[in-house]
Amino acid sequence: MTRRNLLADGALAGAVFALLLGIAAAGGLGDATGNARDLDVTGVALIAAATLPVAARRIAPLAVYVVVTTAVMALWSLDYRTDIPFGPLIAVYTLGSVYGGMPWSRRIWPVLAVAAQVPANAAIYLSDGHGLRDVLVPEIAAYSLVLVCTWIVGDFARLRRERMAELEERARRTEREAERERRITAAEERTRIARELHDSAGHAINVILVQAGAARLLHERDPAASQRAIATVEQVARDTIGEIDRLVRALREDDGDEPVPADPAAIEELVEHHRAAGLRVATALRGPRRSLPRSVAWAAYRILQEALTNAARHGRGHADVAVDFGPEAVEITVTNPAGTAAAPAGGGHGIVGMRERATLLGGTLETGRENGTFRLYARLPLAALAGDAEIPAGSGAGQNRRAGAQAPALAPGPAVP
Repeated sequence: MTRRNLLADGALAGAVFALLLGIAAAGGLGDATGNARDLDVTGVALIAAATLPVAARRIAPLAVYVVVTTAVMALWSLDYRTDIPFGPLIAVYTLGSVYGGMPWSRRIWPVLAVAAQVPANAAIYLSDGHGLRDVLVPEIAAYSLVLVCTWIVGDFARLRRERMAELEERARRTEREAERERRITAAEERTRIARELHDSAGHAINVILVQAGAARLLHERDPAASQRAIATVEQVARDTIGEIDRLVRALREDDGDEPVPADPAAIEELVEHHRAAGLRVATALRGPRRSLPRSVAWAAYRILQEALTNAARHGRGHADVAVDFGPEAVEITVTNPAGTAAAPAGGGHGIVGMRERATLLGGTLETGRENGTFRLYARLPLAALAGDAEIPAGSGAGQNRRAGAQAPALAPGPAVP
């Protein structure tokens, strides 16, 4: 019961009271019989009892039904011409809408109360001198059918109300689930960005470590090479600061929008970056140009970045890179002569991180050391991530930065010695 429903029921009760009062004052809807009674104070009081309790039909539906039905029976017994029992019909509708879906143990009394109208009406008709056949057909049969239909309409109203409530609850639940999924997605994205921050910073620190050592060793013997190494350290530090700033800014955003990842770059730029750091790299990019899912592009870029960093740190200054763009997967192979401090085949946090990236995409990563050569092979399938946003092939690093791309574009090209 709400205030709005109470006001609506009060207005309904007032309307049916006025309507029934007008019908009784006019002597009924049809021709008045000889024993019809004129409206008086008693008739007005009974009409009020037969209609005004409808205002409380949502509070006590069964009690309202008993009161209005009794009043209508009294009106008919005293020969007041109130042809249409508005109050009882509204009360029966309410009973159907309230008790229709309840167990029979609670529904039985309202059903019996409604059914009791039939013999009561028959008794009133018989007392007026009507024959049994006139009582049963058509008045009693028609009125019984009206009562049944009114109950059924009330039950349908209850079903519709419950259905609407169920749909509203489902909509609210869907909204809550969508909000939860949004928060989970945002948390996963922040975790991914934090991981990118870790990888980017670790890569930069390793490059800075190698170049700082080279600058120290070449300081007196080859000042020019030492200056180049220091310039590389400066450039790597500057790029890393910008990348960390972008990643941390994305981590602080809580609006659920897709954060812009680290500065994307193509394979050529990554290779040139390591060449500038002193690593001799030979590349072979094979396969047709095609678009890659964003997740695969990110994983391939980070795996290749980490592999080249390991080659520069633990190898002997040379690495061979082969990237095959197949119809079902991207395959990355990096080989380099292993130095005395080469990382073991299955160890190192970098290798663990690369293997985890490949595994998350349903791929594999294998490492091994044989005959003084360290080999890394990664296979990243494309089918499992067909729904990801695709990174167009052939969009260079500069184009990616201008367009605000969200992952490195891995585009096959000619071998670079």
